[in-house]
Amino acid sequence: MNSRRKTLLCALVLAALALTTTSQVLAQGPLENPLRSYADVADRSMPAVVNISTDKVVESNPYFDDPIFRRFFNMPDDENHGRGGKQVQHSLGSGVVISPDGYIITNNHVVENADRIIVNVHGEQEYEATVIGTDPPTDVALIKVDAKDLPAIIIGDSNLLRVGDQVLAIGNPFGVGQTVTKGIVSALNRNINLMAYSDLIQTDAAINPGNSGGALVNMEGELVGMNAAILSRSGGSQGIGFAIPTSMIMRVVDPLKSDGKVARAYLGVLPQEVNQAVAQYYGLEKPEGVLIAQVNEDTPAKKAGLEDGDIILSVDGRDIRNPSMLRNVISLSDVGHEAKLEILREGKRKTVDVKLDALPEQELAQAGGHGSDDAQSSDLEGVSVRELTERVRSMTQVPDDIDGIYVMAVDPTSNSAREGLQPGDVIQEVNRQTVTTIKEFQAALGEKTDRPVFMRVYRPQAQRSIFIAVPR
Repeated sequence: MNSRRKTLLCALVLAALALTTTSQVLAQGPLENPLRSYADVADRSMPAVVNISTDKVVESNPYFDDPIFRRFFNMPDDENHGRGGKQVQHSLGSGVVISPDGYIITNNHVVENADRIIVNVHGEQEYEATVIGTDPPTDVALIKVDAKDLPAIIIGDSNLLRVGDQVLAIGNPFGVGQTVTKGIVSALNRNINLMAYSDLIQTDAAINPGNSGGALVNMEGELVGMNAAILSRSGGSQGIGFAIPTSMIMRVVDPLKSDGKVARAYLGVLPQEVNQAVAQYYGLEKPEGVLIAQVNEDTPAKKAGLEDGDIILSVDGRDIRNPSMLRNVISLSDVGHEAKLEILREGKRKTVDVKLDALPEQELAQAGGHGSDDAQSSDLEGVSVRELTERVRSMTQVPDDIDGIYVMAVDPTSNSAREGLQPGDVIQEVNRQTVTTIKEFQAALGEKTDRPVFMRVYRPQAQRSIFIAVPR
Protein backbone atom coordinates (compact mmCIF):
# COMPACT_ATOMS: atom_id res chain seq x y z
CA MET A 1 0.00 0.00 0.00
CA ASN A 2 1.48 3.30 -1.06
CA SER A 3 1.69 6.32 1.22
CA ARG A 4 -1.22 8.12 -0.44
CA ARG A 5 -3.62 5.25 0.26
CA LYS A 6 -2.37 5.03 3.88
CA THR A 7 -3.09 8.73 4.41
CA LEU A 8 -6.61 8.42 2.99
CA LEU A 9 -7.38 5.38 5.14
CA CYS A 10 -6.24 7.15 8.33
CA ALA A 11 -8.44 10.13 7.51
CA LEU A 12 -11.49 7.87 7.08
CA VAL A 13 -10.85 6.13 10.42
CA LEU A 14 -10.52 9.47 12.29
CA ALA A 15 -13.72 10.77 10.73
CA ALA A 16 -15.59 7.63 11.79
CA LEU A 17 -14.33 7.95 15.36
CA ALA A 18 -15.36 11.63 15.51
CA LEU A 19 -18.85 10.80 14.22
CA THR A 20 -19.25 8.04 16.83
CA THR A 21 -18.18 10.36 19.67
CA THR A 22 -20.54 13.12 18.51
CA SER A 23 -23.45 10.66 18.36
CA GLN A 24 -22.75 9.50 21.91
CA VAL A 25 -22.70 13.09 23.23
CA LEU A 26 -25.96 13.95 21.47
CA ALA A 27 -27.55 10.79 22.85
CA GLN A 28 -26.78 11.96 26.39
CA GLY A 29 -29.08 15.01 25.98
CA PRO A 30 -28.38 18.51 27.38
CA LEU A 31 -25.44 19.25 29.68
CA GLU A 32 -25.91 18.06 33.25
CA ASN A 33 -24.68 21.38 34.74
CA PRO A 34 -26.09 24.22 32.65
CA LEU A 35 -25.30 27.85 33.62
CA ARG A 36 -27.27 28.51 36.78
CA SER A 37 -29.97 31.19 36.67
CA TYR A 38 -31.41 33.08 39.64
CA ALA A 39 -34.60 33.94 37.76
CA ASP A 40 -36.79 31.65 39.87
CA VAL A 41 -35.54 33.21 43.10
CA ALA A 42 -36.09 36.71 41.71
CA ASP A 43 -39.59 35.84 40.43
CA ARG A 44 -40.51 34.54 43.87
CA SER A 45 -39.39 37.62 45.81
CA MET A 46 -39.41 40.68 43.52
CA PRO A 47 -43.21 41.24 43.49
CA ALA A 48 -43.14 41.86 47.26
CA VAL A 49 -40.47 44.60 47.03
CA VAL A 50 -41.95 48.07 46.53
CA ASN A 51 -40.60 51.51 45.67
CA ILE A 52 -41.17 54.27 48.21
CA SER A 53 -41.09 58.00 47.53
CA THR A 54 -41.52 60.62 50.22
CA ASP A 55 -42.24 64.34 50.34
CA LYS A 56 -41.02 66.52 53.18
CA VAL A 57 -41.88 70.20 53.50
CA VAL A 58 -38.99 72.30 54.83
CA GLU A 59 -38.28 75.97 55.25
CA SER A 60 -36.55 77.48 52.24
CA ASN A 61 -32.98 78.73 52.43
CA PRO A 62 -32.83 82.35 53.72
CA TYR A 63 -30.76 83.29 50.68
CA PHE A 64 -33.83 82.63 48.54
CA ASP A 65 -35.42 85.76 50.06
CA ASP A 66 -32.62 87.97 48.74
CA PRO A 67 -33.76 89.51 45.40
CA ILE A 68 -30.16 90.14 44.30
CA PHE A 69 -29.29 86.46 44.95
CA ARG A 70 -32.39 85.34 43.06
CA ARG A 71 -31.73 87.58 40.04
CA PHE A 72 -28.08 86.48 39.92
CA PHE A 73 -29.12 82.82 39.64
CA ASN A 74 -32.16 83.61 37.46
CA MET A 75 -34.55 82.03 39.97
CA PRO A 76 -38.33 82.48 39.46
CA ASP A 77 -40.22 84.32 42.17
CA ASP A 78 -42.76 81.55 42.71
CA GLU A 79 -44.65 80.58 45.84
CA ASN A 80 -42.24 77.80 46.78
CA HIS A 81 -39.05 79.83 46.58
CA GLY A 82 -40.12 83.42 47.02
CA ARG A 83 -39.96 85.38 50.25
CA GLY A 84 -40.19 83.04 53.18
CA GLY A 85 -41.69 80.19 51.20
CA LYS A 86 -41.21 76.49 51.77
CA GLN A 87 -39.52 73.79 49.75
CA VAL A 88 -40.57 70.21 49.19
CA GLN A 89 -37.76 67.69 49.48
CA HIS A 90 -38.21 64.41 47.61
CA SER A 91 -36.44 61.18 48.45
CA LEU A 92 -36.57 57.59 47.26
CA GLY A 93 -36.24 54.23 48.97
CA SER A 94 -37.61 50.72 49.01
CA GLY A 95 -39.83 48.55 51.17
CA VAL A 96 -40.99 44.95 51.54
CA VAL A 97 -44.60 43.74 51.77
CA ILE A 98 -44.86 41.33 54.70
CA SER A 99 -48.61 40.62 54.62
CA PRO A 100 -51.27 40.66 51.86
CA ASP A 101 -53.35 43.26 53.76
CA GLY A 102 -50.81 46.01 53.14
CA TYR A 103 -48.21 45.98 55.95
CA ILE A 104 -44.79 47.02 54.65
CA ILE A 105 -41.42 47.24 56.36
CA THR A 106 -38.77 49.79 55.46
CA ASN A 107 -35.99 51.78 57.10
CA ASN A 108 -36.91 54.47 59.58
CA HIS A 109 -34.58 56.88 57.80
CA VAL A 110 -36.55 56.38 54.57
CA VAL A 111 -39.84 57.69 56.04
CA GLU A 112 -38.62 59.80 58.98
CA ASN A 113 -40.39 63.19 59.17
CA ALA A 114 -42.06 62.59 55.81
CA ASP A 115 -45.28 64.53 55.15
CA ARG A 116 -46.38 62.16 52.40
CA ILE A 117 -45.39 58.58 51.59
CA ILE A 118 -46.21 57.02 48.22
CA VAL A 119 -45.76 53.28 47.65
CA ASN A 120 -45.46 51.94 44.11
CA VAL A 121 -46.20 48.21 43.90
CA HIS A 122 -44.15 46.52 41.19
CA GLY A 123 -44.33 49.60 38.97
CA GLU A 124 -48.06 49.17 38.42
CA GLN A 125 -50.15 50.81 41.15
CA GLU A 126 -49.52 53.59 43.65
CA TYR A 127 -50.86 53.86 47.20
CA GLU A 128 -50.49 56.52 49.88
CA ALA A 129 -49.11 54.95 53.03
CA THR A 130 -49.53 55.74 56.71
CA VAL A 131 -46.87 55.15 59.36
CA ILE A 132 -47.92 52.51 61.90
CA GLY A 133 -44.80 52.87 64.02
CA THR A 134 -41.06 53.50 63.85
CA ASP A 135 -38.11 52.28 65.88
CA PRO A 136 -35.11 54.58 65.32
CA PRO A 137 -32.72 52.48 67.49
CA THR A 138 -32.95 49.64 64.94
CA ASP A 139 -33.80 51.86 61.93
CA VAL A 140 -36.99 49.84 61.30
CA ALA A 141 -40.34 51.35 60.31
CA LEU A 142 -43.73 49.72 59.72
CA ILE A 143 -46.08 51.41 57.25
CA LYS A 144 -49.40 50.36 55.76
CA VAL A 145 -51.36 50.90 52.57
CA ASP A 146 -55.08 50.38 52.08
CA ALA A 147 -54.95 47.36 49.79
CA LYS A 148 -55.76 43.68 49.70
CA ASP A 149 -54.15 40.60 48.20
CA LEU A 150 -50.73 42.21 47.82
CA PRO A 151 -47.85 39.85 47.01
CA ALA A 152 -46.18 39.23 50.39
CA ILE A 153 -42.71 37.85 50.89
CA ILE A 154 -41.94 34.70 52.88
CA ILE A 155 -40.06 35.53 56.08
CA GLY A 156 -36.90 33.44 56.47
CA ASP A 157 -34.75 32.78 59.54
CA SER A 158 -31.64 34.95 59.45
CA ASN A 159 -30.12 32.88 62.27
CA LEU A 160 -29.56 30.09 59.73
CA LEU A 161 -27.32 32.24 57.53
CA ARG A 162 -23.66 31.32 57.22
CA VAL A 163 -20.76 33.31 55.87
CA GLY A 164 -20.48 32.37 52.19
CA ASP A 165 -24.22 31.82 51.59
CA GLN A 166 -25.50 33.37 48.36
CA VAL A 167 -28.03 36.19 48.64
CA LEU A 168 -29.88 38.62 46.35
CA ALA A 169 -30.43 42.30 47.14
CA ILE A 170 -33.60 43.83 45.67
CA GLY A 171 -34.43 47.51 45.66
CA ASN A 172 -34.64 50.76 43.74
CA PRO A 173 -31.06 52.09 43.47
CA PHE A 174 -30.74 55.75 42.43
CA GLY A 175 -34.44 55.70 41.50
CA VAL A 176 -33.81 53.81 38.25
CA GLY A 177 -36.41 51.15 39.06
CA GLN A 178 -36.49 47.74 40.66
CA THR A 179 -33.11 46.04 40.42
CA VAL A 180 -31.63 42.72 41.57
CA THR A 181 -27.98 42.17 42.50
CA LYS A 182 -26.25 38.99 43.67
CA GLY A 183 -23.56 38.39 46.25
CA ILE A 184 -22.66 36.38 49.29
CA VAL A 185 -22.91 36.87 53.03
CA SER A 186 -19.52 38.40 53.80
CA ALA A 187 -19.88 38.54 57.61
CA LEU A 188 -22.45 38.31 60.40
CA ASN A 189 -23.09 40.20 63.65
CA ARG A 190 -21.55 43.44 62.38
CA ASN A 191 -21.83 46.67 64.39
CA ILE A 192 -20.82 49.82 62.51
CA ASN A 193 -22.31 52.41 64.90
CA LEU A 194 -24.97 53.54 62.44
CA MET A 195 -27.78 52.61 64.81
CA ALA A 196 -28.12 52.01 68.53
CA TYR A 197 -28.97 48.31 68.22
CA SER A 198 -27.18 46.63 65.35
CA ASP A 199 -26.44 43.01 64.56
CA LEU A 200 -26.00 43.47 60.85
CA ILE A 201 -25.51 41.11 57.93
CA GLN A 202 -22.61 42.23 55.73
CA THR A 203 -22.85 41.39 52.04
CA ASP A 204 -21.00 42.16 48.83
CA ALA A 205 -24.25 42.23 46.83
CA ALA A 206 -24.32 45.71 45.27
CA ILE A 207 -26.35 48.09 47.48
CA ASN A 208 -26.67 51.73 46.47
CA PRO A 209 -28.65 54.83 47.53
CA GLY A 210 -32.33 54.00 47.06
CA ASN A 211 -31.84 50.36 48.08
CA SER A 212 -32.55 51.28 51.70
CA GLY A 213 -35.53 49.31 52.98
CA GLY A 214 -35.27 46.73 50.19
CA ALA A 215 -35.02 42.98 50.57
CA LEU A 216 -32.05 40.70 51.11
CA VAL A 217 -33.23 37.19 50.23
CA ASN A 218 -31.70 33.72 50.33
CA MET A 219 -31.69 31.20 47.52
CA GLU A 220 -35.19 30.06 48.50
CA GLY A 221 -36.54 33.57 47.89
CA GLU A 222 -37.10 34.10 51.62
CA LEU A 223 -36.48 37.42 53.33
CA VAL A 224 -33.43 37.20 55.59
CA GLY A 225 -32.62 40.90 55.92
CA MET A 226 -33.54 44.46 55.02
CA ASN A 227 -30.92 46.57 53.23
CA ALA A 228 -29.92 49.47 55.45
CA ALA A 229 -26.48 50.97 54.77
CA ILE A 230 -23.29 50.96 52.75
CA LEU A 231 -19.71 51.87 53.51
CA SER A 232 -18.33 53.86 50.61
CA ARG A 233 -15.87 56.64 49.84
CA SER A 234 -17.70 57.59 46.66
CA GLY A 235 -21.34 57.20 47.71
CA GLY A 236 -21.78 54.18 45.42
CA SER A 237 -21.47 50.48 46.11
CA GLN A 238 -17.97 49.23 46.87
CA GLY A 239 -18.96 45.72 47.94
CA ILE A 240 -19.57 46.53 51.61
CA GLY A 241 -23.30 46.64 52.31
CA PHE A 242 -25.28 45.94 55.46
CA ALA A 243 -28.74 44.55 56.12
CA ILE A 244 -30.83 44.30 59.30
CA PRO A 245 -31.52 40.59 59.98
CA THR A 246 -35.09 39.30 60.12
CA SER A 247 -34.48 38.04 63.66
CA MET A 248 -34.30 41.69 64.74
CA ILE A 249 -36.87 43.06 62.30
CA MET A 250 -39.69 40.74 63.32
CA ARG A 251 -38.94 41.28 67.01
CA VAL A 252 -39.64 44.97 66.33
CA VAL A 253 -42.56 44.61 63.88
CA ASP A 254 -44.94 42.82 66.25
CA PRO A 255 -44.96 45.52 68.98
CA LEU A 256 -45.03 48.27 66.33
CA LYS A 257 -48.17 46.69 64.87
CA SER A 258 -49.89 46.31 68.23
CA ASP A 259 -48.59 49.31 70.21
CA GLY A 260 -46.85 51.60 67.74
CA LYS A 261 -43.64 51.42 69.79
CA VAL A 262 -41.13 48.90 71.11
CA ALA A 263 -40.61 48.09 74.79
CA ARG A 264 -37.06 46.88 75.44
CA ALA A 265 -35.54 44.87 78.23
CA TYR A 266 -32.29 45.93 79.85
CA LEU A 267 -29.66 44.60 82.22
CA GLY A 268 -28.12 47.71 83.76
CA VAL A 269 -24.38 47.21 83.38
CA LEU A 270 -21.54 49.07 81.71
CA PRO A 271 -19.94 46.43 79.44
CA GLN A 272 -16.35 46.35 78.29
CA GLU A 273 -14.55 44.35 75.59
CA VAL A 274 -12.42 41.43 76.77
CA ASN A 275 -9.03 41.74 75.08
CA GLN A 276 -6.11 39.31 75.17
CA ALA A 277 -4.57 40.85 78.26
CA VAL A 278 -7.86 40.71 80.21
CA ALA A 279 -8.44 37.14 79.07
CA GLN A 280 -4.96 36.17 80.26
CA TYR A 281 -5.55 37.81 83.64
CA TYR A 282 -8.81 35.86 84.09
CA GLY A 283 -7.18 32.60 83.01
CA LEU A 284 -9.05 32.31 79.73
CA GLU A 285 -7.36 30.66 76.76
CA LYS A 286 -8.69 33.34 74.42
CA PRO A 287 -10.84 36.49 74.63
CA GLU A 288 -14.48 35.63 75.21
CA GLY A 289 -17.48 37.15 76.90
CA VAL A 290 -17.98 40.71 78.12
CA LEU A 291 -16.41 42.27 81.21
CA ILE A 292 -18.74 44.18 83.55
CA ALA A 293 -16.98 47.47 84.25
CA GLN A 294 -19.85 48.77 86.39
CA VAL A 295 -23.17 47.52 87.74
CA ASN A 296 -25.62 50.40 87.98
CA GLU A 297 -27.75 50.88 91.07
CA ASP A 298 -31.40 49.81 91.15
CA THR A 299 -31.16 47.69 87.99
CA PRO A 300 -31.97 44.05 87.16
CA ALA A 301 -28.23 43.26 87.25
CA LYS A 302 -27.82 44.75 90.73
CA LYS A 303 -30.88 42.93 92.06
CA ALA A 304 -29.58 39.62 90.66
CA GLY A 305 -26.20 40.03 92.38
CA LEU A 306 -23.96 40.71 89.41
CA GLU A 307 -20.72 42.43 90.40
CA ASP A 308 -18.11 44.70 88.87
CA GLY A 309 -15.42 42.50 87.36
CA ASP A 310 -17.72 39.62 86.41
CA ILE A 311 -17.38 38.33 82.86
CA ILE A 312 -20.66 37.44 81.12
CA LEU A 313 -19.93 34.40 78.96
CA SER A 314 -23.41 33.57 77.66
CA VAL A 315 -27.07 34.58 77.88
CA ASP A 316 -29.72 31.85 77.62
CA GLY A 317 -27.11 29.53 76.12
CA ARG A 318 -25.96 31.99 73.45
CA ASP A 319 -22.26 32.83 73.60
CA ILE A 320 -21.54 36.54 74.04
CA ARG A 321 -18.58 37.93 72.09
CA ASN A 322 -18.74 41.70 72.56
CA PRO A 323 -20.73 44.49 74.28
CA SER A 324 -22.88 45.15 71.23
CA MET A 325 -23.94 41.51 71.07
CA LEU A 326 -24.83 41.54 74.79
CA ARG A 327 -26.96 44.61 74.30
CA ASN A 328 -28.76 43.13 71.30
CA VAL A 329 -29.49 39.80 72.98
CA ILE A 330 -30.86 41.48 76.09
CA SER A 331 -32.90 44.08 74.19
CA LEU A 332 -34.52 41.41 72.01
CA SER A 333 -35.69 39.53 75.11
CA ASP A 334 -39.18 40.07 76.49
CA VAL A 335 -39.66 42.42 79.42
CA GLY A 336 -40.05 40.23 82.51
CA HIS A 337 -38.04 37.37 80.98
CA GLU A 338 -35.78 35.54 83.44
CA ALA A 339 -32.49 35.33 81.59
CA LYS A 340 -29.87 32.74 82.51
CA LEU A 341 -26.40 34.25 82.47
CA GLU A 342 -23.25 32.17 82.64
CA ILE A 343 -20.56 34.29 84.26
CA LEU A 344 -16.94 33.95 85.30
CA ARG A 345 -16.15 35.22 88.81
CA GLU A 346 -12.84 34.72 90.60
CA GLY A 347 -11.89 31.93 88.21
CA LYS A 348 -15.14 30.00 88.65
CA ARG A 349 -18.05 29.66 86.27
CA LYS A 350 -21.55 30.04 87.68
CA THR A 351 -25.11 30.68 86.51
CA VAL A 352 -27.07 33.75 87.56
CA ASP A 353 -30.78 34.26 86.88
CA VAL A 354 -31.71 37.86 86.04
CA LYS A 355 -35.30 39.05 85.69
CA LEU A 356 -35.19 41.71 82.96
CA ASP A 357 -37.07 44.97 83.43
CA ALA A 358 -38.22 47.49 80.83
CA LEU A 359 -35.60 49.97 79.72
CA PRO A 360 -36.38 53.32 81.40
CA GLU A 361 -37.90 55.94 79.11
CA GLN A 362 -34.93 58.30 79.43
CA GLU A 363 -32.44 55.65 78.33
CA LEU A 364 -34.80 54.51 75.59
CA ALA A 365 -34.92 58.06 74.22
CA GLN A 366 -31.13 58.24 74.28
CA ALA A 367 -30.97 55.02 72.29
CA GLY A 368 -33.01 56.60 69.52
CA GLY A 369 -29.98 58.04 67.76
CA HIS A 370 -27.06 56.40 66.04
CA GLY A 371 -24.24 55.12 68.16
CA SER A 372 -23.66 52.81 71.06
CA ASP A 373 -23.91 52.64 74.82
CA ASP A 374 -25.63 55.68 76.33
CA ALA A 375 -25.03 57.81 73.25
CA GLN A 376 -27.50 60.60 72.52
CA SER A 377 -28.43 61.68 69.04
CA SER A 378 -27.54 65.28 68.41
CA ASP A 379 -29.01 67.85 66.07
CA LEU A 380 -25.84 67.41 64.01
CA GLU A 381 -26.78 64.79 61.42
CA GLY A 382 -24.98 61.46 61.74
CA VAL A 383 -23.29 62.31 65.07
CA SER A 384 -23.96 60.72 68.47
CA VAL A 385 -22.63 62.40 71.59
CA ARG A 386 -22.78 62.30 75.37
CA GLU A 387 -21.75 64.55 78.19
CA LEU A 388 -18.19 64.27 79.41
CA THR A 389 -18.86 62.84 82.88
CA GLU A 390 -16.21 61.52 85.26
CA ARG A 391 -17.14 57.98 84.24
CA VAL A 392 -16.56 58.84 80.59
CA ARG A 393 -13.22 60.43 81.48
CA SER A 394 -12.13 57.29 83.28
CA MET A 395 -13.05 55.17 80.25
CA THR A 396 -11.54 57.47 77.63
CA GLN A 397 -8.60 59.11 79.44
CA VAL A 398 -9.65 62.60 78.39
CA PRO A 399 -7.50 65.07 80.39
CA ASP A 400 -9.13 66.70 83.43
CA ASP A 401 -8.58 70.19 82.02
CA ILE A 402 -10.57 69.44 78.83
CA ASP A 403 -14.30 70.13 78.96
CA GLY A 404 -16.92 69.62 76.28
CA ILE A 405 -19.17 67.04 74.61
CA TYR A 406 -17.75 63.60 73.87
CA VAL A 407 -18.32 62.19 70.36
CA MET A 408 -19.46 58.57 70.62
CA ALA A 409 -20.06 57.79 66.94
CA VAL A 410 -19.97 59.45 63.52
CA ASP A 411 -21.83 58.14 60.48
CA PRO A 412 -19.05 57.56 57.90
CA THR A 413 -21.32 58.89 55.13
CA SER A 414 -22.16 62.14 56.95
CA ASN A 415 -20.84 65.65 56.32
CA SER A 416 -19.21 65.55 59.77
CA ALA A 417 -17.14 62.51 58.81
CA ARG A 418 -16.15 64.07 55.51
CA GLU A 419 -14.88 67.16 57.32
CA GLY A 420 -12.83 65.06 59.74
CA LEU A 421 -14.91 64.67 62.93
CA GLN A 422 -14.04 61.35 64.61
CA PRO A 423 -15.36 59.18 67.45
CA GLY A 424 -13.37 60.06 70.57
CA ASP A 425 -13.18 63.77 69.75
CA VAL A 426 -14.34 66.29 72.35
CA ILE A 427 -16.42 69.19 71.02
CA GLN A 428 -15.42 72.25 73.07
CA GLU A 429 -17.15 75.03 71.14
CA VAL A 430 -20.00 75.27 68.67
CA ASN A 431 -20.32 78.46 66.66
CA ARG A 432 -17.85 80.10 69.07
CA GLN A 433 -19.92 79.15 72.12
CA THR A 434 -18.48 76.96 74.87
CA VAL A 435 -20.52 73.76 75.36
CA THR A 436 -20.34 71.39 78.32
CA THR A 437 -23.89 69.96 78.38
CA ILE A 438 -26.18 68.42 75.78
CA LYS A 439 -28.60 71.31 76.27
CA GLU A 440 -25.88 73.89 75.54
CA PHE A 441 -24.70 71.86 72.56
CA GLN A 442 -28.18 71.70 71.01
CA ALA A 443 -28.84 75.36 71.72
CA ALA A 444 -25.62 76.38 69.98
CA LEU A 445 -26.49 74.21 66.97
CA GLY A 446 -29.87 75.91 66.70
CA GLU A 447 -28.34 79.25 65.78
CA LYS A 448 -27.27 80.44 62.31
CA THR A 449 -28.86 77.51 60.49
CA ASP A 450 -27.93 78.97 57.10
CA ARG A 451 -24.22 78.59 57.81
CA PRO A 452 -21.97 75.58 58.47
CA VAL A 453 -21.53 74.43 62.05
CA PHE A 454 -18.18 75.80 63.23
CA MET A 455 -16.63 73.72 66.02
CA ARG A 456 -13.51 73.74 68.12
CA VAL A 457 -12.61 70.09 68.71
CA TYR A 458 -10.03 68.55 71.04
CA ARG A 459 -8.42 65.41 69.60
CA PRO A 460 -6.95 63.19 72.37
CA GLN A 461 -4.67 61.26 69.99
CA ALA A 462 -2.96 64.47 68.87
CA GLN A 463 -3.35 66.19 72.27
CA ARG A 464 -4.40 69.43 70.60
CA SER A 465 -7.49 71.32 69.48
CA ILE A 466 -8.54 71.93 65.87
CA PHE A 467 -11.38 73.76 64.15
CA ILE A 468 -13.88 71.95 61.92
CA ALA A 469 -16.65 73.51 59.82
CA VAL A 470 -19.47 71.10 58.90
CA PRO A 471 -22.06 71.98 56.23
CA ARG A 472 -25.61 71.35 57.39
